Amino acid sequence: MANPKEKDPVDIVHQNAIHVETIMKELRHQKLTLSLTLSPSRNVMHILTDQEDPAFVQAIHKARLEPTKKYSHPQTEAQEIGWLSSPLERSYLSIYLYLSITFSVAFTFEITKYMDAAWRLKEQTQNLG
Repeated sequence: MANPKEKDPVDIVHQNAIHVETIMKELRHQKLTLSLTLSPSRNVMHILTDQEDPAFVQAIHKARLEPTKKYSHPQTEAQEIGWLSSPLERSYLSIYLYLSITFSVAFTFEITKYMDAAWRLKEQTQNLG
């Protein structure tokens, strides 16, 4: 059988010349594009002057309001979740506090009974082990 052909050793000078030529091609074809715009997150009110149309200024102010102040009803399904963000009525909260403090009423639910039993079981198995 014939011996496989051995690779020539790497010529560092030749590799460097290829690298320089590649970089020069990239630099030749680069284009600097410069486009300046105002960022939408910046406050544009400092640009406006007193000579502006009052309706235009009012429209800018209305556009910057949160959705609950702009519209009477939610515009998207995502807005429906937090649209009515008023706190709970104090009457229910005060009744709950009055009953729990005065009569020491323990409001238990099915999930709390389950977790109470689960914690007791966990503590018992840890203490035995």
